[in-house]
Amino acid sequence: MKPDNLETSLEPLLNYFSRLIPLNKEEKELVTALFHPRLYRKRQYALQEGDVCTQMLFVVRGCLRMYKIDEGGNTHILQFAAENYWINDLGSFHTEKPSALNIDALEDTVVLQISHSNLITLYTEAPKFHRIFRVLVENSYVSLQKRLLQNISSTAEERYHSFLELYPHLVNRLSQTQIASYLGITPEFLSRLRNKLSKQKS
Repeated sequence: MKPDNLETSLEPLLNYFSRLIPLNKEEKELVTALFHPRLYRKRQYALQEGDVCTQMLFVVRGCLRMYKIDEGGNTHILQFAAENYWINDLGSFHTEKPSALNIDALEDTVVLQISHSNLITLYTEAPKFHRIFRVLVENSYVSLQKRLLQNISSTAEERYHSFLELYPHLVNRLSQTQIASYLGITPEFLSRLRNKLSKQKS
């Protein structure tokens, strides 16, 4: 589904790019031509395991999650993406191989998405974007390294504090089960942890 107002939907993305590197009129027109709005309803998939990831998504409004379900049926959340965040399975997107991950909407979510072929067109016609997306990928890689290090060397409490720093705008929009899945702990343990921290503040 497409949102009704295309121009309004594009403004957050144009502002996002302009904060990194100012865009001229032609570059803004190129973004308008190559990015397309899409509405994902709550619980609707943007990507399912076994499918090729064909789009890179920029969230205008709402929240998506990327996750893996293991053989035991447990959900492991790798990433949340709310307003002004990007999300996709980068490996599947660039290799055009089936993804092992899922992406779905936790709320009704409006995104601006670009296909792999359109992204190459963007790089070719406006090389400035090659630099922008290189920075995005580098930042994602740094975040991934930090997350992996935390998972093997940090306590659950330290991981929770890191979550609060990274996603302060999502604390009241996510369920306890979703936050626990991201942290790699049970909802019951998260509840005890929150109670402990609440008592420390009082």
